[in-house]
Parts: sequence; C-alpha cells; structure tokens
Amino acid sequence: MPVSVPYYFIPSTASTASPLIRIAHRPVSQSIRPRLSPRYITAVRSSSLRNPHYQRQRRLYSMLYAAKSHPASKSSTSASSGITTTTTTSCGTTTTTTASSSQPSEKLIFAPTSNSPDPSGGAIQYTQSTLSLSDLSPSPLTQFHTWYASALSSSVYQPETVTLSTASLLSGRVSARIVFLKELDTRGFVIYSNWATSKKAEDVSTNPHAALTFWWREVERQVRVEGRVERLSESESQVYFDTRIRGSRVGAWASEQSKVLEGREELEERVKKMERRFEGVESIPVPPFWGGLRIVPDVIEFWQGRESRLHDRFRYTRQEGEGEEWKIERLSP
Repeated sequence: MPVSVPYYFIPSTASTASPLIRIAHRPVSQSIRPRLSPRYITAVRSSSLRNPHYQRQRRLYSMLYAAKSHPASKSSTSASSGITTTTTTSCGTTTTTTASSSQPSEKLIFAPTSNSPDPSGGAIQYTQSTLSLSDLSPSPLTQFHTWYASALSSSVYQPETVTLSTASLLSGRVSARIVFLKELDTRGFVIYSNWATSKKAEDVSTNPHAALTFWWREVERQVRVEGRVERLSESESQVYFDTRIRGSRVGAWASEQSKVLEGREELEERVKKMERRFEGVESIPVPPFWGGLRIVPDVIEFWQGRESRLHDRFRYTRQEGEGEEWKIERLSP
C-alpha cells in the first residue's frame, strides 16, 4: 500500500450507569398474587408459558406493579436535580417522570464570570472574522491545511493540540483526552500512542471510529472531525519515532500506558531498566505495541465564531463513490 505524503510533519516537542427509572419485569410470585384479581390468577394458571398472550399480560402487569410501587411523588430521582427521564418499555409504552425542584441547586460555576472582558458582564463576542461558501476549498483536508497555516501565523498556542474522543462499543461510554496531531496527509489526521494498554486502544478495538476537536481561541475557530481509524505500518511509525528525543523513545518502551502504578518509583525503575537495555544503541526501534493511528475523515466541520452566537458553520460530508467527492453544507448555529 503506498505511503501517504504528509502536508506537514510536526516533530515532537520537549459498568453501565444505572437508569434513574427502571420498569421492573418480575415473575408472578406468591408475594404479589394478593394484588391480582381471581380472574387474572385463573387466566395465568391456565396459560402456557409459550403463549404470547400470557407473555403480554405478564409485561403489562409488571408495568402496573412498578407504577404502584414507585409513584411519581416517591421517585428516587433527586428533587434538586431537575432531571426529566423517559424510559421506553419492551411493549412500546413510554413513562416520563419529572423531578420537581423544591430548592434550587447551588451553582459552583456560572457564566459569564465577573472577569468577563465585556463591560456589560455578558458573554464574550466573536468578531474577528467571517466564513462563507466562497472562502472554502473543495477539499476539507486542503481547507484544514489553510486554516492550520493561518493559526500558526496568528501565534495560536500549540495549534496541533486536539481532543481525541473514542467510545467503547460494548458499554457505549465515551472517553476523551488531549493529544498532539503529528501529521496531516492525503488520507487523514495522524496521532501516535500506545496501542496495547491505553483506553483509546481498548475503545478502537471494538469501535473503529473516532472524533477530533480543534479549538483555536486566538482566531475564534473550531474544527470537528469524524471518521474511521486505521493503524499505520511499523515502517511509517518508525519514521516519526526517530524524530523523538531519546528520553521519549525510551519512555515509550517503559510505560504501560493507563495501567495502575504503585508509585512514581515503579515507573522510574522501568525507565532505568530500558535505559540499560538500549545503552549504546542510537537507533532505538519503535515498540511493537506503539505507533500511529490515522483518522480517515467522513465528516469535517469548520466553525467560525460570530457575534451574538450566530456563528458560521460549514460541514463537509464524504460522498460514496470512486473519487474524493465532498458535499458542503452550511449549518445553523
């Protein structure tokens, strides 16, 4: 497979939560039979467990039992949370309970803060620039390269900083972390990490999709990327690995990323062990569990901050087919 040519290459720098409301599906037991009418008990006794009508009766009774056992006035939801929860049962009925707020919760953070640059104390207004369809390149990767170059020339602090979001397919839980974009090539966005023990590795092993979010405050711009993930080859990863300082290369071998440590001393001892292993070795090989991950975009959104929160947003969506065709749409803010 041909290696993608980078637009630019950035060297290295120094259990599922319980629902608030649960509809109980319980078998008809001796403890709850007194609540049933004699006619219903007779019908249940004479029905086969495989009878669909019996199964439907059982589900309906479970709903009624749950409603009697957990009335809205005795909801387990915190009264101060003000949360509205909707639960859909297997038979299509939706139950909605709203927790009333008798006492407002104490706000620990409330925006805008007292040190807002707006003299009126209002939210910050974005007024630096605008974005229109005529400003955009047909290719989102070319457009990103243009915006990235603009961020560099505008002295944006570490514009390669990006939030990488992944999700576990099994639990549905989403995790996010700040990483550095290291390459942009003709296929997508490349970051490097440990792919044996990290949380991101665990997520992409079951769900090969990820999202990136860039925020460049100095130019009031944001870029969102959604796409599929693919591992870079060992030879591709070695090219970047060789640009890292020696301490970072040794550290990549020493760190079992995201694993629990008994203390800092344990990590430092592992580093010393690897330093002894590679003593006198100038060209340290890339670890087999470490390397590059490319996010191949399907969707890229460019966001330009505007006054009164009426921002300019344009979304590129990859079109099915042989060529690199992208559909560009303006989105409501």
